[in-house]
Amino acid sequence: MAKITISHLNKMKQAGEKITMLTSYDASMTRLAETAGVDTLLVGDSLGMVIQGHGSTLPVSVDDMVYHTATVARVSQSAMVIADMPFMSHGTQQQALDTAGRLMKEGGAEMVKIEGGAPQVETVRHLTERAVPVCGHLGLMPQSIHQLGGYRVQGKEAQAADQMIADALALQAAGAQMLVLECIPQALAQSITQELAIPVIGIGAGKDTDGQVLVCYDMLGMSVNRIPSFVKNFLADTGSVQEALSAYVSAVRAGEFPAAEHIPA
Repeated sequence: MAKITISHLNKMKQAGEKITMLTSYDASMTRLAETAGVDTLLVGDSLGMVIQGHGSTLPVSVDDMVYHTATVARVSQSAMVIADMPFMSHGTQQQALDTAGRLMKEGGAEMVKIEGGAPQVETVRHLTERAVPVCGHLGLMPQSIHQLGGYRVQGKEAQAADQMIADALALQAAGAQMLVLECIPQALAQSITQELAIPVIGIGAGKDTDGQVLVCYDMLGMSVNRIPSFVKNFLADTGSVQEALSAYVSAVRAGEFPAAEHIPA
C-alpha cells in the first residue's frame, strides 16, 4: 500500500479530488481509518479534550503529542501523518524546531501543524528551511480560545477576512505546504482555497475547501464534549465504526459532506 505524500495531495487539489482527513490518537483508530481510505491522519491536540478530559487543548504537552503520534505512525501504512504543535511549544524559533524535531524523530510525524497567522510566519519559514513540512491553521484556533473569547465563527467582518487571506498567503510564501481553516464563513474559505496553490482542509468552513477534517470521536457521536453543529454523526446511520468511517470518506469525496445543515451561520 503506497504511502500518501504531499505530492499526492497536491495532485488531488489540482484534479479537484476531495482530500479526507480525520483525527487519530491510537493504533486501532488508525487501522480502521486507513481501511476506510482516509488520506491524512491528524494527531490533534484535541486529544486533551476527547482523550484526557480537559476543558481545552491548552494542557497538552509535547510528551503527550510525541506519545500519541508514535502510536499512530507505528501502524500507519498509507495515510500521511500530521502532528499538532501544542500550546507554548513554539514560542521561539529554536523551541519550535526542537518540538518539531521530537514529533518527527520520536513520534514519526510526516508533517507538523502550527496555529496562527502573521506572528507565526517567520517560525514557519524557519522550520520549512530546515526540512520540516508544515501545515498552517487559521480561523478558530483552539490554543487561542481565551483570546478569542469562545468557540465561535471567525472572519465574519471584512477586516478580519482580509487579514485571514493575507495570513494564508504569507504562510504559503513562508513554505507551508497545507492549511487548515476552522469555523469560518464558507465564502471566505472558498476564496482562500482558490487563492492558494497548497491544499486547504476545512472543518466547519463549508464545502468548497480541497478537503475536510473532523475529530474522530465527534463524527462517531462519542465525544464527552458538546459536538459542534458542523459535525455529522456518521455512526448513527451505520452499523459499525468501520462503516461510519467509510461513509465519511465517501460523503467527503462525493461532495455530500458538509451539507447545508453543517455549515456555520
